[in-house]
Amino acid sequence: MTMRGRDKASLRSEANRLKATVHVGQAGASAAVVKSLDDALRTHELVKAHLPKRADAEPKKLAQDLAAATGAEVIQVIGRTATFYRQNPELERKEGAPPPWR
Repeated sequence: MTMRGRDKASLRSEANRLKATVHVGQAGASAAVVKSLDDALRTHELVKAHLPKRADAEPKKLAQDLAAATGAEVIQVIGRTATFYRQNPELERKEGAPPPWR
């Protein structure tokens, strides 16, 4: 599932107003962090995660690992903040309603 550039750009602009809802600790991509990110993606689809300052892996590598574990796509990594997206077809969508991350 590879997204087009314009789709990622649209999600990046939406992510500007979001706060990090998942915080990754020193343990990195632990089972608890993967579950927390999975739950957030299921309900919000677009999620920001704050990555640790001192981790064994680089932020981009850690973001890729988390995305692979949750079936999400990395939208962007800026500094120690990563943005993930995974569409949930089970979420109810109403005509003209804002997206689930707002």
